[in-house]
Amino acid sequence: MACGFRRAIACQLSRVLNLPPENLITSISAIPISQKEEVADFQLSVDSLLEEDNDHSRPDIQVQAKRLAEKLRCDTVVSEISTGQRTVNFKINRELLTKTVLQQVIEDGSKYGLKSELFSGLPRKKIVVEFSSPNVAKKFHVGHLRSTIIGNFIANLKEALGHQVIRINYLGDWGMQFGLLGTGFQLFGYEEKLQSNPLQHLFEVYVQVNKEAADDKSVAKSAQEFFQRLELGDVQALSLWQKFRDLSIEEYVRVYKRLGVYFDEYSGESFYREKSQEVLKLLESKGLLLKTIKGTAVVDLSGNGDPSSICTVMRSDGTSLYATRDLAAAIDRMDKYNFDTMIYVTDKGQKKHFQQVFQMLKIMGYDWAERCQHVPFGVVQGMKTRRGDVTFLEDVLNEIQLRMLQNMASIKTTKELKNPQETAERVGLAALIIQDFKGLLLSDYKFSWDRVFQSRGDTGVFLQYTHARLHSLEETFGCGYLNDFNTACLQEPQSVSILQHLLRFDEVLYKSSQDLQPRHIVSYLLTLSHLAAVAHKTLQIKDSPPEVAGARLHLFKAVRSVLGNGMKLLGITPVCRM
Repeated sequence: MACGFRRAIACQLSRVLNLPPENLITSISAIPISQKEEVADFQLSVDSLLEEDNDHSRPDIQVQAKRLAEKLRCDTVVSEISTGQRTVNFKINRELLTKTVLQQVIEDGSKYGLKSELFSGLPRKKIVVEFSSPNVAKKFHVGHLRSTIIGNFIANLKEALGHQVIRINYLGDWGMQFGLLGTGFQLFGYEEKLQSNPLQHLFEVYVQVNKEAADDKSVAKSAQEFFQRLELGDVQALSLWQKFRDLSIEEYVRVYKRLGVYFDEYSGESFYREKSQEVLKLLESKGLLLKTIKGTAVVDLSGNGDPSSICTVMRSDGTSLYATRDLAAAIDRMDKYNFDTMIYVTDKGQKKHFQQVFQMLKIMGYDWAERCQHVPFGVVQGMKTRRGDVTFLEDVLNEIQLRMLQNMASIKTTKELKNPQETAERVGLAALIIQDFKGLLLSDYKFSWDRVFQSRGDTGVFLQYTHARLHSLEETFGCGYLNDFNTACLQEPQSVSILQHLLRFDEVLYKSSQDLQPRHIVSYLLTLSHLAAVAHKTLQIKDSPPEVAGARLHLFKAVRSVLGNGMKLLGITPVCRM
């Protein structure tokens, strides 16, 4: 794509270089917009053409670029050819650029940028994305927010590219925490409190029993026994566990709805308590299971007793562990979905865990372990979980809504809204997501209310405001102008900068699809919004001749469309009024 211009340039180059156009497409990129008024639209990297040529005696690259440029000719698409630093630059016929880009944006709608030649020949795959995965019976805290929004973004992007995506929420609904919680509820729980505010009460019980277990070994022993009863299928213990699980999922579904996130499957560690025993038998049959003096079972992944490569897969009492259940889950999902890729979205603290799980699958004979991928992310700093000092996600969502309502009420230009609470929440969530996605996912960051709500500069509030303002232009001036437009009316530098930036959308999507980092899209949308803000001041619609007004309205409609598409990929619902 880039509206077919990249392919047209590749075809001309292929004749001169005697290479198939397909081999040249990724070497041709749209030039990022510059402060200068006039720059070329595309550049060919001469370096990338010579990557496979190891002849060190080859002429200087700048000389090669110049020679190549001299062999090329302007045509109906390319109006100017020049050389830059190790590049050959191409300027597109201005009228053709304007007409083609705007028509393509309107025609392709939500698929703009995704029908690009950069994605041509992309095989359609079946992709499992496991994300969010909170621990049942603990309130959904901000620590799980990153996994939720990052996983949602990856699933959105893969789906937009035409893959079949299965979104799985793999709940932490098994393990020793339930031994603690079961014992804690028997000691400190109240049925009435459980019914009126389930997760708050379970959280209080969990904090209290952790303190008790640290001081009293008999409480820790009771917790161990309770979990053992669960593993053995004790009816009473399972009934209490089921109640905790059901109440927790009910609460989560409500919170996910507010975030605009959904799942195809709610799974959990509990599903694999029996299958994890099968995994242990399989490891044993392959001679991979080693018993320790303490009675635990381990797998030595180094083969030479390196302590850092030893993974524990069974406790001394025979109960399963997180790693065992993850192995069972992976095998089960391959049987069920026959996936091409499975992506786990968790914090970077679990990097070693997943390396070991993938390695164990491989030595168990599952070649498809290579299709499993861990996308790690940094942690939101300043939040603890076990001592009660935690910011719960629902409290954060309520705070976002309240603060945005106050901000909106204080701005004179705020329109009267049918549902101000919903708008406030959507704008607040955009602020939260953009703040999170601006940097590398692997980076830790400190949560800050002040930073989240800055309305000026590179923020989610600014993106939502730009989208709403452009929508308002269309409402005010109607759609009568949008049937046809005169390309000659959009030759101002501000218009050309926007058109050049719209050309780059497919490249930005391609980058994000390669490294699964949302920051490329965030940076692109913020630049687009800044360009739109400048154009909005200088390219007046009101009191302009109808032909000029129509062309400008067309341009702003294209900006709003691409802005909305990008925001939706990030998991943001664009607002039309604020």
